[in-house]
Amino acid sequence: MIKEEELLFAEEPSLTTAKMLKPWKIVIADDDEEVHAVTRMVLDGFVFEGQGLELLGAYSGAETKRLLKEHPDTALVLLDVVMEEDTTGLEVVKYIREVLQNRFVRIIMRTGQPGQAPERRVTIEYDINDYKEKTELTAQKLFTAVIASLRAYRDLKIIEKNRQGLTHIVSASTHLFELRTLKQFVTSALAQLVSLLDLRENGYLVSSSGLALKRDKHSYKVLAGIGEFTNYESWATHQDIMNSELTPFFNYVVETRQSLFSENAYIGYFKTRRDAEYLLYLQNQHGFSEIEADLIKMFAANIAVAFDNLSLNEEIEETQKEAIYTLGEAVESRSEEAGFHVKRVGDFCYLLAQKYGLDQETAKLIRMAAPMHDVGKIGIPDAILNKPGKLTPEEFEIIKTHTTIGYDILKGSKQKILTTAAIIALEHHERWDGFGYPTGLKGEQINILARITKVADVFDALSCKRVYKDAWELNQVLELFREDRGSHFEPTLVSLLLNNLNDFLEVSHIHYNEKNEV
Repeated sequence: MIKEEELLFAEEPSLTTAKMLKPWKIVIADDDEEVHAVTRMVLDGFVFEGQGLELLGAYSGAETKRLLKEHPDTALVLLDVVMEEDTTGLEVVKYIREVLQNRFVRIIMRTGQPGQAPERRVTIEYDINDYKEKTELTAQKLFTAVIASLRAYRDLKIIEKNRQGLTHIVSASTHLFELRTLKQFVTSALAQLVSLLDLRENGYLVSSSGLALKRDKHSYKVLAGIGEFTNYESWATHQDIMNSELTPFFNYVVETRQSLFSENAYIGYFKTRRDAEYLLYLQNQHGFSEIEADLIKMFAANIAVAFDNLSLNEEIEETQKEAIYTLGEAVESRSEEAGFHVKRVGDFCYLLAQKYGLDQETAKLIRMAAPMHDVGKIGIPDAILNKPGKLTPEEFEIIKTHTTIGYDILKGSKQKILTTAAIIALEHHERWDGFGYPTGLKGEQINILARITKVADVFDALSCKRVYKDAWELNQVLELFREDRGSHFEPTLVSLLLNNLNDFLEVSHIHYNEKNEV
């Protein structure tokens, strides 16, 4: 279980913020050229929180609307009430709030004719933030009003970014908890971390990159990459897989069991209930704002829970797999060699499913379900099951019932593995030409998973010694598949077996070594 202290964030190296920020945008909307000149003079050299000003000029209501539409990140509008018409400024306010739906930009109304638009009525009826007569708006008061407006705009954007970030965290976390494979999970976690950053804040399209790593003894295995590390597979096998400048940071978080922020990077440390250690590395050339750091920390807590859930799911799947293999081995035969048959069949099926083009989830499903293909043999008498000689026609009819017995045993389950195993148990002795049993299904009427299991089962059964036969030579096995292509077996599956023979022999070799180690 991930402990609270493992989610702490190191204080060193310290967090720094981005530099060279984009200037605040201010629109000066007035039909008087002198007002533009004076305003620009007063605000010359203005800097607020490290950001200067970008002053945009408009001399009509139409031009003001165009500028606000083109620059949605405008922080402040200094808006004249009377331009083309007596109410032009008021119409612009409605356009900004109702048409553009911009609730963030601050609006200061300025008028030289206060009688045309009384302050109280305008302030109540229109969503403005201040109302000034041009005669009272001295240089100092204009400076103060701009500072107050920018501060309010900044705070509103912070609140909105937090809201969006929290919404994103909730949505992203729900998605993360649905992912079942480690590769999918870490890839998605990296993508969600990058998307938490406000990539357009301050006008930059920030290039962020990241890595997901697993701690393996004294080295790191790269699981996924994003940004400049997207094609990590091309260099992940090199001996110098880790950049020498990054390795000390990785080692630090592992040693301290603490996630950290450095000047331009975040490294998250996660340890699961099964003691697996993972790192998520995110680099951002402009650093992280305080909001981004806080959101990443919150999301990291959910990532930690998701890592633990994934670990628990793996444990459950391994337990299921072990139980399935145990059941399959118990049913197959009392000999040790036949006991390894179900493991090989499962791995052969997984390989064939991948070569056939089935998705990864289905390939994993058949690897889990196929070992139970002969579970129905539990209902077949030992005298028939272990008979060393040829079966009589009557005995063969009894043997054939193991398909329906297996189906009846497994069909009542609501678990996908067992319902899949039920179909495989029922149909894995059907033939491509329709002369199989128990129901004489033909061609694609037979479930693809059963067709795959049939090829894997026969390939292994012929290749290994059984109580009623010796192991066949490999060339004899292959010759049978060539002869029975299109009759017993689906032609495509036979081709996949023959064209990828070395891969299947490698699986056999792995299990042979496992058997000798037992």
